[in-house]
Amino acid sequence: MKHTITIKNHTFSFDIGFIGILILFGLTSFFSLYNAFNLISDGSGLGYLGRQIMWYIIGFGALTIITMIQNEVIYRYIRKIYNFLLICLAYLFISSLLISVTGNTNIHLPFAPSINGSVSWFQFPIVGSFQPSEFIKIVLIIMTSQTINIHQNKYPEQTWQNDLKLLIELAKILLPPLILIFLQPDTGLCLIICFNTLVLLMCSGIKKQYVWILAALIILFIGGFFFLYFQFPDVLSSFISAYRLQRIESWLDPESYITGSSNQLYTALLSLGSAGLTGYGLQANIIAIPEAHTDFIFAAIGQCFGLLGTTFILFICMLMDLYLCKIAYNTKNKTDRFIVIGIISMLLYQQIQNLGMIVGLLPITGITLPLISYGGSSILSYFIAFGIIMNISPLSKNNIEIHPPKFKKFKKIKRTKKSRLSLR
Repeated sequence: MKHTITIKNHTFSFDIGFIGILILFGLTSFFSLYNAFNLISDGSGLGYLGRQIMWYIIGFGALTIITMIQNEVIYRYIRKIYNFLLICLAYLFISSLLISVTGNTNIHLPFAPSINGSVSWFQFPIVGSFQPSEFIKIVLIIMTSQTINIHQNKYPEQTWQNDLKLLIELAKILLPPLILIFLQPDTGLCLIICFNTLVLLMCSGIKKQYVWILAALIILFIGGFFFLYFQFPDVLSSFISAYRLQRIESWLDPESYITGSSNQLYTALLSLGSAGLTGYGLQANIIAIPEAHTDFIFAAIGQCFGLLGTTFILFICMLMDLYLCKIAYNTKNKTDRFIVIGIISMLLYQQIQNLGMIVGLLPITGITLPLISYGGSSILSYFIAFGIIMNISPLSKNNIEIHPPKFKKFKKIKRTKKSRLSLR
């Protein structure tokens, strides 16, 4: 149910069911981080938990602000936000280029160091890290949705030429950030953006032949990659970094690289496979799990609480997805519906990718489990997206008006000589 609160001249709307789901995710995330204290190698679990709580508070604050300013303001300035984030990505690329040219990770642009072999974050004192790519994926969903809606209104007739014009317009928006993110390197976010775009194109009414062509190109790319990987590995290594190739090797043959690149996958499979129905108990540390608070938090939950714990995670993820699908189904405005669909596809892809890589069905790409894994930029970006959805939600409204209390002004009573005598 959606409620609208009016305070003086400011109005903001909120959906009680949606807020309840977000609170449930927050509590699950806090408990999961607390549970992983013994698995965090540097012993700073309490610090991660405290920052996660802080980011959830900031996220709810951002959600509230967005519901107050309304989506029209965001849509109006979305191009400027896109340009700002693109400049941030270019800055990170220059810093990465400086590190690769000098061969020294200590030589980089201010606030743009290399972290785990990737220059994807700004590091600020006190404030912490900021990852522009996490926010630009939300911006790209909005801009793609707007572009599709404008194109449909401008070219109501569906032809090959008109569909090609749409693809060209989308390429102008998507290619610059995609190239910069891929060069960080951050393949996982590139895959998210490509998947979101493909889903939105399929929902836009574009000719199915174009979708099949895009799907065929993706299949040919994947097939060509594996052909070179197995038949001509030297050729493949000449234009693909060793870091990405190690990810593929550890996925296809994890037991051969247990102490190296497949250590995360092997320990995750061992944790889930040995935990049984109920797991080893709270804060268990039977099997060491690297990155237990971020990418592999699902494995940490599985080790401690077994099948019951992992089933609960799957349940709340499904609850969120179905609730967002309900909002998309009831939304009449085309641009708003495309935006909700894009956010659903982004959320669903991250869930499938994270859970799939932990159980060995998909290669490890460094994608976290949304709203549960530790990560300030990820949480804040999703809460911005949820604030936009909150404004879109067409569910029933109850209007509540809150006015500041008015105090009556009392007149000053003049005391006369007679009244003074009467008081004695």
